[in-house]
Amino acid sequence: MQQRKWHALCFGHGMNRKSLSTSSVTAASFGPARSNAWRLNATGISLVRQPESVQPLRIETETSSLEIDLSRSLLVVVDMQNDFCHPHGWFAQKGISMRATRRPIPLLNRLLPAWRQAGAPVLWLNWGIRADRLNLPPTVHFKGKRSAEGVGYAERSPLDHGRSVVQGEWGAQIVDELSVAPNDICVNKHRLSGFWDTELDSLLRANGMTTLLFAGINTDRCVFSTLQDAAFLGYDCILLADACSTPSPAYVSRAIHFLVEQCHGFIATATALQTSLASHHQES
Repeated sequence: MQQRKWHALCFGHGMNRKSLSTSSVTAASFGPARSNAWRLNATGISLVRQPESVQPLRIETETSSLEIDLSRSLLVVVDMQNDFCHPHGWFAQKGISMRATRRPIPLLNRLLPAWRQAGAPVLWLNWGIRADRLNLPPTVHFKGKRSAEGVGYAERSPLDHGRSVVQGEWGAQIVDELSVAPNDICVNKHRLSGFWDTELDSLLRANGMTTLLFAGINTDRCVFSTLQDAAFLGYDCILLADACSTPSPAYVSRAIHFLVEQCHGFIATATALQTSLASHHQES
């Protein structure tokens, strides 16, 4: 199944009422997705949305069997970027073990092709801050540096690969081991939650997304903060536990899993999702 493309089409300049009512008008679609678009034809403009065909997929979770609609589901991959996952990145130079932050890479490399083959979108959510840090409050400044000698946000580390997590620089780019497809979506953030002061919510709503599946790092920080905000905003949330990781102690992840299951959504695995996708491909 071909992956749906997210792209906006815009009205051309000089269009008038006469041009809309003639038989010479070429049919066109205007909107970010099939389920949220106007349509122009020889008789006028239709504001009637045409919903996506339902594509059910069943996933086994820790507590239940879930059915999701692939046409309205999106895989959110959080912070799998150089400054957090590369041996020469910002985290590694702080002494943080890369074993935990790199753990999701093999699973994602198996899951992403199957997910895309099903026609479902992938969204990469990364730290990508302003170089001048004007929208970062003191708490964020301090937690990123912690001492006068430390290396903070938008500062250069001894192994200089650019300024840490600055949008467009090396540290904010996806690690080389993971491939970004042409139709993938990328959103930058400057807080733990990807919904804080970003276009993420409006982008998801404009394209009819209702179900979000989460992978990446760190389970207890950016992944959980984004998932929690997503649940508060009314999205269906599924945490792919084996495709998430953190260098924090194991009990922290257990607490996050408990909270997700109790309050915010469901716990599943990328392995179970990949199995479901394989069956889906065989039936399609």
